[in-house]
Parts: sequence; C-alpha cells; structure tokens
Amino acid sequence: MLRRSLLLLALNLSISHAAETRTRVALAGDSTVTDKAGWGAAFAKLLGPNAECLNFAGGGQSTKSFRDTGNWKKVLDSKPAYVLIQFGHNDMPGKGPKRETDPATTYPENLTRFIQEARAIGAQPILVTSLTRRIFDNHKIRGELKPYADAATKVATEQKVPLVDLFTRSVNLHNKLGLAESDTFNPPNVPKTTGPQTTDRTHLNAHGAQVIANIIAEELHKVAPELAQHLK
Repeated sequence: MLRRSLLLLALNLSISHAAETRTRVALAGDSTVTDKAGWGAAFAKLLGPNAECLNFAGGGQSTKSFRDTGNWKKVLDSKPAYVLIQFGHNDMPGKGPKRETDPATTYPENLTRFIQEARAIGAQPILVTSLTRRIFDNHKIRGELKPYADAATKVATEQKVPLVDLFTRSVNLHNKLGLAESDTFNPPNVPKTTGPQTTDRTHLNAHGAQVIANIIAEELHKVAPELAQHLK
C-alpha cells in the first residue's frame, strides 16, 4: 500500500512538473481569435506537447474594452512566455464609446501599453494584424480594417516586436480565392425569426480557422523562430 501511494505521489509530481515546464502561449483578441468563432482552437492544435495555449480572446472585445473588462489582467496573471495580440474589428467607428479607438492615436497607444506590460512580466509580445472581413467590392476585398493593420505594423516596428501581418495575408488569400471560395470559410447561418437572413463573413468555421491558423504558423516561423520551435 505504501509503495503504491509513493508511486502515485511520484506520478502526480511528474505530471505537475511537466505542466509547469510547458511553454505557455496566451492569445489576446476579439471574436476572430476565439476558439468557437475564430482561429484560436485551430492554432492550439498546432502546438507540440511541450507548449500550451491559453485563449483569453472574447467576442466584442477591443483594445480598450479588453483592458477595461479585466481580460488583459488575466493574460498577465497567467504568466505566459508569449502573447499573441490581435484586435481591430471592435475598435472601429460605430462600436460605441466603450470600445472604439482611433487608429492614429488611442489604438496604437493601447497596443504599445500591452507590449510594455507583457515585457514587464518577462513575456514576448507578438502583434497580429486584424483578420480581414470577407466582404468584396468589385471582386476585391474591401479591406476596411487597413488603418488598424497599418497602425499595428507601425507599433511593431517602433517597439521592435515580431509582427504577423495576418491582414495582408488574409486579404491576398481571399482576393485569390474569390467570393464563392471565400464563402467556404463562413460559419453556418443562425436562423432568424424576424428580419432578413445575413451571411457571416467575419467569423470562421472549422475549415476557415484551420487555414488561418496555418498562415499564422507560417508567419511565426519567419518572425518568431523560438516560438515556432513549439509548432508541429
């Protein structure tokens, strides 16, 4: 009995130690980064056994609300080795004063503060530009998130942090695919009892999430090779 107890204790300690030594990757972002509507879960599956992904992204979040609601504090409290940060969709005009930011001022200020605070706890921040909406004008992606993507790119240069330019990669991808093929990324329509049915060209189904996660992994191999070592 004693021997069995000691073996169980040793096993538990071994499991605990393995969990503690796994490289922790945190995700901070809006719904396009979440597990259910974005690329988060698909990205987590690309990590090897020595790394784990903690997804703190939330629907409707902007660089302003993510801090105000306490989500950013949860990211820091998790003590990650890396933090991937992607916002923009809910920072845009029309989202209300609790979320909106200006791509020329408050948006880059918020990103810079995220970077500085991540570094202060010993984490490596990595900026990810906004995933494009799959909305076409004259057979080309409209790209209304470009000011926010450009702002993030500028911050990454100024702060000398790795940048995954997901906006450019996703715009180029969907311009190449065209509308019909791009619609294979759409989640199923939610039935409505009133009003016209709308197609969701912002969020991702499982297929779309996998494609986008693969793009992010490809870019990480270029800009963050130390993290890329943990990818399958």
